[in-house]
Amino acid sequence: MSYDLDDEILQDFIVEASEILELLSEQLVDLEQQPEDADLLNAIFRGFHTVKGGAGFLTITPLVELCHLAEDVFNLLRQGQRPVTPDLMDAVLQTLDVVNEMMDAVREGSDPDSADADLLARLAVFAKPDAGGAAAAPEPAAAPEPVAEPVAEPVPAAAAPAAPAAAGGSDEITEEEFDALLDQLHGPGQFNAASAAQPVAPAAPAAPAAGNSEEITEDEFEALLDQLHGAGKFNPATSAADAPAAVAAVAPEPVPAKAAAEQPAPAEKAAAKPADKPAAKPADEAGEQAAEAPAASIKTKAPAEPAKPAAGAAGANKAPAGEATVRVDTQRLDDIMNMVGELVLVRNRLSTLKSTMADEQLANAVGNLDVVTADLQLAVMKTRMQPVKKVFGRFPRVVRDLARTLKKEIDLVMHGEETDLDKNLVEALADPLVHLVRNAVDHGIESPDEREAAGKPRKGTVILSAAQEGDHILLSIEDDGKGMDPEALRRIAVSKGLMDEEAAARLDDRDCYNLIFAPGFSTKVEISDVSGRGVGMDVVKTRISQMNGTVEIDSTLGEGSKLIIKLPLTLAILPTLMVVLGNQPFALPLASVVEIFNLDLKRTNTVDGQLTIRMRNRALPLFYLRKWLVHEGSLAVPDYSDGSGHVVVVNVGGYQVGLVVDHLVGQEEVVIKPLGALLQGLDGMAGATITGDGKIALILDVPGLMRKYVKRF
Repeated sequence: MSYDLDDEILQDFIVEASEILELLSEQLVDLEQQPEDADLLNAIFRGFHTVKGGAGFLTITPLVELCHLAEDVFNLLRQGQRPVTPDLMDAVLQTLDVVNEMMDAVREGSDPDSADADLLARLAVFAKPDAGGAAAAPEPAAAPEPVAEPVAEPVPAAAAPAAPAAAGGSDEITEEEFDALLDQLHGPGQFNAASAAQPVAPAAPAAPAAGNSEEITEDEFEALLDQLHGAGKFNPATSAADAPAAVAAVAPEPVPAKAAAEQPAPAEKAAAKPADKPAAKPADEAGEQAAEAPAASIKTKAPAEPAKPAAGAAGANKAPAGEATVRVDTQRLDDIMNMVGELVLVRNRLSTLKSTMADEQLANAVGNLDVVTADLQLAVMKTRMQPVKKVFGRFPRVVRDLARTLKKEIDLVMHGEETDLDKNLVEALADPLVHLVRNAVDHGIESPDEREAAGKPRKGTVILSAAQEGDHILLSIEDDGKGMDPEALRRIAVSKGLMDEEAAARLDDRDCYNLIFAPGFSTKVEISDVSGRGVGMDVVKTRISQMNGTVEIDSTLGEGSKLIIKLPLTLAILPTLMVVLGNQPFALPLASVVEIFNLDLKRTNTVDGQLTIRMRNRALPLFYLRKWLVHEGSLAVPDYSDGSGHVVVVNVGGYQVGLVVDHLVGQEEVVIKPLGALLQGLDGMAGATITGDGKIALILDVPGLMRKYVKRF
C-alpha cells in the first residue's frame, strides 16, 4: 500500500516518531554504560511503545511487529527478568536501524518491508525471561498478570504476589489497572465517566477521572485511596504489611519499593481494631514521610483517546504547555532569508550613496535603516539555527559500534551540544565529522593492551566539542591516543611521491600534520573496512573549504591529537574583504583572511621556482591574483614597483599563502548569488554579489583557485 503524505495525522506521526527514534539512539548507547538505570529502561520502553501505537493506528504492520518485540524485550529488562548484555544491545541497535529504514519508507509514501526473519528470531529469544536474570530480581517471574476484578475473599499474607513495580520502576499505571482500582471502590462495572457526577457510594466525591482532563491530581488520587483504605490509613512509607494485596495485584506500577512485599487483604484490615492504628498523622510528620518516600507522588492517566496515537501516547515528549511553537516549511525560511539578503544589498547601496550626499536627515534615515536591517537579519538567522546536537547525537552510536569492531575501549565526551549553527551547515557537517570521529577512533586511540603498556588507562577518550567565537563556530575533535609522528609523515609523503626528500625536510611539524589531507595519503599499513585506502581526509578538507571554513591540526606524539574546524555562523550572508584587480571588484571570504600588509618587492625571493616573500623570518608563498583573474594582466607579471600593491594573507587548508591585489576597499557583508548556467562549477568562483556602489563582484573560492593554478594544492 502507499501512504498519503498530505495526511496531517501521518505527518504528525512521522515528526514525533523521528524525534523519538533520534532520542532512542542516544538512550540505547547510554544504557550499556548504565544497565541498572530503571528510568532509562522505562524511557526506552515507552519510546518503542509510542512508535508501535502510532504505527498500529496507521496500520503499518511491519513496524508494529518489530516494535512490539522490542517492547517485550524491554519489558523483561525493566522487570529484572533479563540482564543487559552486549549481544542483546547489538540486536536492539540493529532493530533501531531497521525501524529507521522503515520510517524512511513511510516518509517516501511506500509500505516498508518486513524485518529480517533472523532479527525477529533473535528478538523473540531475548523477549523470553532469562534464568540468570530472573534469579537476581525480586521474584519477577512469579508476578501474575494484572487482574481486572477485585479480590473477593481475604488473601493470606503468604499468598499475596510481589509487586513488579519494584523491578520496573514505572511512574504510570495502565488503563486496566486504573479501572480495576475504581472497581474496588465502586464495585465491578459500577463506575463510568457519564455518571461520575452522581457517585455510587455516598462518601465518594465526583469522579476526578471523568471530564475534560486526562489526568487526576494527587489530592484526587489520595481521596480514592482513602475511600479504599479508610481516611488517613494509606501511607506509602509504612511497612509492607499495611497495604492490601488487591492494590499490589491490580495496580503494580505505582507501588513504591518499600511497599512491594506481600500484604494482607482489605477484609483482614477492616477486622482490626480502630485503636490499633492512629486515624491520621500530624501535618509535619506527614511532610517528613513525604520527603522520605518521593515515589508516593503518583500521577495516573485516564484512558487515552485512540484517535490520537502519536500524540496521546507520548505526552512526555511534548513541549511544556506554556510554549507555543509553529512548524514552518524550511523553503519558506529560505525565501525570507533571500529577501533579507536583498534588503542587505539595498542597505549597502544606500550607505554608499549617503557618503556622497551632505543631507543630515537622509544620513539619519539611512542610519536607522542600517540598525533595523541588522536586527532583522539577526532575527531571521536565528530562525534557521539548529543546535549542533542534531549532528552530535549520532556519534555515541558510531563510536560504540566502531569500538566493538576494533576491540577497543573508548569513552566519548561531548561539550557544547546546544551551540546553534545554520541548518544548512548542520546538514553539511554530518559526513565530515563522522569521518573525523572514525579517524580518531581508528588511527588515534590505541588498543587497551598498547595503552596499558604505555602507562595509560585501558579506556581511551575522544572529546567532541562546539563553541561560538564571535561570528564563527569552533568545532574540535580531540583524542588522548598515540598522536602523530612528523618524521613518519615525512617518510610516507616521500614514499608516495607527494614530494622529494629535500622539500619534506623543510616542512615544519604543523605542515607535516596537514599532509594527512593530501589525496591518497594514509598512515595505515593494512587496508581494512574502516580505513587504509587514503581517501576521506582530502574530501573532509574540501567539504569544509566549501563551507568557507578552515581546519587546523595539533598533535603531540604519545599524548594525542586535536583537530579544530572554524566555520561561519551562516552561509546565506557572507562577511567579505572587497578588493580590486584592475577595475573589477572581487570579494574574498573574510573567514580565510589572516592579515594584510603592503607589498615590498625587496622582500621577495624565488625558492625552488616559487616566488616567496619574507614575513617575520618566514618565507610565505606569493601569488599575483591579477595574473589569474584579469585578462590584460595574464601575459606579464604586474608592475608593483611603486609600492601600490597589497598582500592579503589567507589560510588554505592549514597553509598560509600571500595573494597580491591592486586595491583594498574594506569589509562588506554580501549575499551569495549562484552563477549562471554557463559559469556554474567554474573553478575558483563561489558565486557573485552586488556591491554597495551597484557593481557586480565575483566571490572567490580561494581553495578552488589554488587547486586550479598551483599544483601542490
